[in-house]
Amino acid sequence: MDDQHDPGPLASARLSDGPVQGAHGRGRHAAGSAPGGAEDEGDAREESESAPAGKKPRRFWRELLTIVVAAAVLTLLVKAFLVQVYRIPSASMENTLQVGDRVLVNKLVYHFRGVARGDIVVFSGQDSWGPDAPPPASNPVERVWDDVLTEVGLRSSQTYYIKRVIGLPGDRVACCTDGKVTVNGVALSESSYLYPGVPPSFPFKTVTVPPGHLWVMGDNRSDSDDSRYHASDPGGGAIPENEVVGRAFMIIWPPSGLSDLPIPATFGQAALHAGAAGATVVGAERVGVAALSAVAAVPAAGAAAAAGGIGAPLLLVRRRR
Repeated sequence: MDDQHDPGPLASARLSDGPVQGAHGRGRHAAGSAPGGAEDEGDAREESESAPAGKKPRRFWRELLTIVVAAAVLTLLVKAFLVQVYRIPSASMENTLQVGDRVLVNKLVYHFRGVARGDIVVFSGQDSWGPDAPPPASNPVERVWDDVLTEVGLRSSQTYYIKRVIGLPGDRVACCTDGKVTVNGVALSESSYLYPGVPPSFPFKTVTVPPGHLWVMGDNRSDSDDSRYHASDPGGGAIPENEVVGRAFMIIWPPSGLSDLPIPATFGQAALHAGAAGATVVGAERVGVAALSAVAAVPAAGAAAAAGGIGAPLLLVRRRR
């Protein structure tokens, strides 16, 4: 709203000047005797011109409310479909992620490419590690309302985990060969992301990842409740791929820890991609990179949330002008 100079004082000035200009001759008579003359006309003008000034506060609050509502709606849409912030609750991903870190999770990337080995993913424990979400409400209205709140991220009855993907559907994962975890017989060099001084894993027999599932492990292998410990759960410890929320791609808090979360180089070994599972993710970092880069370059959730904070001061400045 481009506010103009308040016309009220100008109208009053014209009224006070009237008798001075009409002090000689007919001017005084016209101003004083003509019913509905200059004074009445001036009063009417003053009332009509002061009315917009009274409406300005209402227009201001209406515009401010519009900005706040639009920012809230945009934030909810971004959180539901594009990017969401998650807080790290445990030490299972140290030293890559510390307790209390906040990470940005890209919910869009897996619409453009498949999950890749080495990705850090957030996923629900539904139909795998649990606890499963309670059954939906019997009341249809309440059920629809719960679904809406869940979709926009305001409510969740599920438990979410964050781990690193080690094996894809059909991969054979085992430990240990020369003290290393192997995928399809290829040893992983994990020193760049594992917690210092911690062995890659305790020994376990070769596991073939079921179709539609992922084998995931924490970077702090001595303090991570991951696929190795859930052999008796559905999937034999592997988690359903369709329960993956998205890929954690950036640490945004604390500011001193601001950094991205790339796929470690060891997962780029050509031998890993020899099988059918590997063929689906060759070049995964390049597929959909435009969408991922766009979200990473401008954290949309933060931008939407800031819209109200930025818009309100601007509105105040314009009003003062």
